[in-house]
Amino acid sequence: MKRGRLPLTALRSFESAGRHLSFSRAAEELFVSQAAISRQIRELETFLHRPLFIRHHRRVALTEAGERLLSQLVQSFDAIDGLLADLIATPAQSVVRVSVEPSLAACWLVPRLNGFREKWPGIDISLDVDPRLVEFRGGQPELALRFSARDTSWPRTEAEWLAPVIDSPILSPALLGSGQALSEPADLRRYTLLHEENRQGWARWFEAAGVDDDVPVRGPLLADAALSKQAAMLGHGVALGDLLLVRDELTAGRMIKPFDTNVECGAYWLVARSLADLSEPALAFADWIRAEFAESRRYLEEFR
Repeated sequence: MKRGRLPLTALRSFESAGRHLSFSRAAEELFVSQAAISRQIRELETFLHRPLFIRHHRRVALTEAGERLLSQLVQSFDAIDGLLADLIATPAQSVVRVSVEPSLAACWLVPRLNGFREKWPGIDISLDVDPRLVEFRGGQPELALRFSARDTSWPRTEAEWLAPVIDSPILSPALLGSGQALSEPADLRRYTLLHEENRQGWARWFEAAGVDDDVPVRGPLLADAALSKQAAMLGHGVALGDLLLVRDELTAGRMIKPFDTNVECGAYWLVARSLADLSEPALAFADWIRAEFAESRRYLEEFR
């Protein structure tokens, strides 16, 4: 086919919709309307004389032809994007952009960043604090630190396990001193329980602790672990704390872990497009992160 006939706009629309499996998210990414995305894809399907998507009521899936075309387009667009980034990049100093979960950034990474700067004074860290997955395309971070309750891999990326996420009840000494004694897990029902994102975490912990009746489901519902930790420190209730994120508070006695029962509920991961092809600044940061998490894993072994 002559290159002048290549439907580049339609291919770009299809590539975005295929990656997201969503016409609306493709529209957001390309700053056009959803109708424009749909029109471009219909024109591309007409051009190819075959469907590229299977359209369900509330979702779409790729056909076999769509899968083949998407695989090639992602590789080609990423290669073009990477070359253009190299050609226009003129950094005055070494910078590595890292996408991080908000709670992990606030409670674990930021308190440790001075350690990285002391070891690598010539490398600056740019943190993108965002719970959404990053696709490592042009202008996006080169590395990501992610929590996942179940997933161990993500499309078109490489992921390396860093540490488990272990939850256990935590509360402030002041709250414990002014409240009911905690002799057994069931006594927590007399306290306000702080819930993170949903109420399933406490249900899992009570089940693991052998409390299977009258489990409370009420209490403040907070957006993430950092807010839950802060509320617990202020004495607002008992949080189900990620032991990695509350280590300093437990060590210093600012928080109390009243029971031995813990629940493992996921893991932290180091994610990149290719962990073997990182830039030198990103490689330095990745190696430092591995060492920091190795030390954190030794701490977590005390609770397993």
